[in-house]
Amino acid sequence: MEQRAVVTAGTGGIGLETALGLAARGFAVTVVGRDADRGARAVERITEVSTGGAPRFLAADLASLGEVRTLAARLAAEGPLNVLVNNVGAMFPDRRRTVDGIEASFAVNHLSPYLLTELLIDQLQDGGASRIVNVTSGAIQTAKRTFDAVEPPGGYYGFHWYGRAKLANLAYTLDLAERLRGRGISVFAADPGGAATDMTNGTMRSPKIVSPALRLLWPLVRRTFERSTAGPASVAARSSVVAATDASLDGRTGLLIGPEARPVPAYRGSTDARTVADVLRLSRELAPLGDGR
Repeated sequence: MEQRAVVTAGTGGIGLETALGLAARGFAVTVVGRDADRGARAVERITEVSTGGAPRFLAADLASLGEVRTLAARLAAEGPLNVLVNNVGAMFPDRRRTVDGIEASFAVNHLSPYLLTELLIDQLQDGGASRIVNVTSGAIQTAKRTFDAVEPPGGYYGFHWYGRAKLANLAYTLDLAERLRGRGISVFAADPGGAATDMTNGTMRSPKIVSPALRLLWPLVRRTFERSTAGPASVAARSSVVAATDASLDGRTGLLIGPEARPVPAYRGSTDARTVADVLRLSRELAPLGDGR
C-alpha cells in the first residue's frame, strides 16, 4: 500500500529537504505552498529521488484558516495518511494581521498547523502507525510565556513573537501526543536548529525583530544569528526526517527531536499546565473544529 506524506511549506528550504528525505524513503509526498512555480520546481527535484509514489504540489496560503480547511478537506478525501510534517513557519518584521484578522505570527506558526492536524487526525489514524511532526525552534527560549490573549503585552518584536508562537505550538504538540497515545499516531516536535533560508536571510537581518535591550547589542546578536543560521537546509531537515521515519522511534511519542537528530529535553514552559490550557483555549476559540474537540 502506498505510504502518503504531507509537508507544509515544502517547496523550498528545510521543507523541501524534508520532502526529499521522505521521498527517498518511499513516501508519496505532497508538498504544500503558495507559489505554483516553486511547487513545480520542487516536484521535479523530488521526482529525481523518489522511490515511492509520484510527488505532487498543492497550493494553499496557510495564513488563511479558510484555505487550511479547504486543504484538509482535499487531503482527507484521498484517504489514509501516514506522515504529516507541519513545517510552516514565518517571522515578520512588523506587526500584521491575516485575512482572518488574527496576529500573523500566531496564526501561521501555531493556528495553521494546529487546525490542519486536528482536521486530519482521522486520516492519520486510518494510516496505521502514522506520525505527526511539528517543526519548532530554539527561539522559544526568548518567548513570553503568557497566553491570556493572542498578543502578549508590550511592544511587537518579531523574533520574540515568533518564539512565542512556536512555544504555543510545542505546548499543543506535547499535549496532543498524550491525547493520541494508544491510537496508533506518534507525535513529535522537531527542532532543525538554524539554516540559511529565505526567512533567516531576510527578516533576521533587521534589528527591529528583537527587543530594545538586545538592539543595544545588535552587532553581537546579528553575528550570533548569522553563525546559527549558516548551515545548509539539508542538514537542518534531519530532525524532521528522523522524527517522521526513524525506526528507533517506533512506538514512542511526545518527544522533541533536536538539531542533532536525537531526542532532547522539551523547552522550558512547553509542559506548563497553565500554558497548555491557555493555548488550547485560544486555539479552539480562533480555529473552532465544530465537533466538540
